[in-house]
Amino acid sequence: MKFRQVLKNKDVGAIGIGAMIVFIAMVLVAGIAASVLVQTANKLEIQAMQTGDQTTAEVATGIKVVDIEGEKATNWQYTNESSAWANNTMTNMTITVAPRAGSKDIDLNQTVIELSDTNYKCILTLTSDGSKNYAAAVAAGGVFSTTDVASVFEQAANNFGIIELEDADDSCGPSSPVINRGDRVMLTINLTACFSPGISTRTDVWGMVIPEEGSAGTFGFRTPASYTDSVFDLY
Repeated sequence: MKFRQVLKNKDVGAIGIGAMIVFIAMVLVAGIAASVLVQTANKLEIQAMQTGDQTTAEVATGIKVVDIEGEKATNWQYTNESSAWANNTMTNMTITVAPRAGSKDIDLNQTVIELSDTNYKCILTLTSDGSKNYAAAVAAGGVFSTTDVASVFEQAANNFGIIELEDADDSCGPSSPVINRGDRVMLTINLTACFSPGISTRTDVWGMVIPEEGSAGTFGFRTPASYTDSVFDLY
């Protein structure tokens, strides 16, 4: 009887130690699993916040096209462009744009214009030439008819310029052309450089003003059957 009692006591002790080892192992495994879950949850939370911010910016930010005007070739602009004058083509164009409601700041340095006359497509970015990329206001003689503002139309085929219309907080300038709430600017395009000698009558034109982030401003129009006037409202 004493021998049996000794064996039973030893067995009970062994079971207690084994149970403690299993319990400690379970605690360690649970701790490691919890740590992994917390780290994963933190990463998912950060990624979700970034995705939410990017999605909000993508949905809310954007450019809207307010108005488009074109100009027929004139003698003072193209004294050496007799072919452009004889063909009765449209040689200059302005695209008036503004930020959409709730939009973040839009850097025009990072904005791209796509423009097509159905035969040829131009990709335009803001010119780096300080004398041609920016005009602080429309001149007294009008958008197209004065030489100081007309310099912003003297672009290469892959560039556009800016004429400032509204900018209460002075966010848009030649060195930092950024538009935000309430701002409105004209983007100037030399159509002769893009579509030599220009855009003729009865031509379907389409394009987009694409900001760095957010939705693009799209437009499309058909040029008049004849250019009887000097300036045309196209859109």
